[in-house]
Amino acid sequence: MIVALEDAKYKLVGLRADIKELGNALRIEETKESLKDLEAQTQAPDFWNNAEKSSKVLQVVKQGRDKVEGYERLCARLEDAIALAEMAIEENDESFVEEVESELAAILEEEEHRRIEVLLSGEYDKNNAIVSFHPGAGGTEAQDWAQMLYRMITRWAEKSGFQVKLTDWLDGDGAGIKSATVMVNGLNAYGYLKSENGVHRLVRVSPFDANGRRQTSFASIEVMPEFEDVDAVVLRDEDLEITAHRSSGAGGQHINKTDSAIRIVHKPTGIVVGCQTERSQLQNKETAMRMLKSKLMEIKLQERLDTIEDIQGNKTNIEWGAQIRSYVFMPYTLVKDTRTGFETGNIQAVMDGDIDGFINAYLKMTSAK
Repeated sequence: MIVALEDAKYKLVGLRADIKELGNALRIEETKESLKDLEAQTQAPDFWNNAEKSSKVLQVVKQGRDKVEGYERLCARLEDAIALAEMAIEENDESFVEEVESELAAILEEEEHRRIEVLLSGEYDKNNAIVSFHPGAGGTEAQDWAQMLYRMITRWAEKSGFQVKLTDWLDGDGAGIKSATVMVNGLNAYGYLKSENGVHRLVRVSPFDANGRRQTSFASIEVMPEFEDVDAVVLRDEDLEITAHRSSGAGGQHINKTDSAIRIVHKPTGIVVGCQTERSQLQNKETAMRMLKSKLMEIKLQERLDTIEDIQGNKTNIEWGAQIRSYVFMPYTLVKDTRTGFETGNIQAVMDGDIDGFINAYLKMTSAK
């Protein structure tokens, strides 16, 4: 058993160089210097004169502190584990083997998580994410599948420490949803969730089929960043169809049951956005307009177009052959990503939000290109 302690200590000591390299990749020292400048700004007498600017500065400060503190906790945990292993070896105490090995596994997992952060270097990866769910053809079965994906993503986000806010919800015909949209707020929300953008395929025995036949269903997840500079997008009134309707759905008592919900159609592109969770119709309209502008900005960036008027809706059919991932409940259980090849047989864990493996595999694949 002492051999096991020696082996664990050897691996822990070897991690020192890896974690130092990780600190360089995360630019920890640069972040510390940047924080000094930003914190000095917050002490200026006129700091709060511009509320919007000051709010952004404070957000950057918090993100920087979280990164530095998280890295320093990892370093301290490593040194504590090494000290524990050395003490156990010196005292020839085999009772610490399980604890030391457990710490080694946890530190390796945390290092991997921090290393994934390095891959989030896209221009908008740090932004909040706007996530929408849409069923494909297939009626109730597809609508139920869309709601299962909604649950999967929101479970993952909440477990990962992100704030999830439901903005729009349309009940399905008998079960599931016709559509839903959530805001996922927190550092790198878009960077992580962009891996889920696309068509998801389900194979199972349908609970809605009296004959118990196996069915294939499709639903899409649309993920886009919440852009900070959406005010640069100018919308013409004649291009917008704005309607008010009664709120309904998953929010229960948290949704105001009045005609305060807003749905906006952008006629040139066919893009539809809605919001029903704010306290007033005006607030719902403002939130929906920001979402619409974010969608238009994303399309404009993708298409490299010069004017909003030239944008055409770019939609992928929610059907066979377009899927990014397949979820098979029977005759066997398997979730497999068609882009990365990553797969797992624990489908229930995936549906409960355990999708880190898929996210990490996607980030590694795209960073290698």
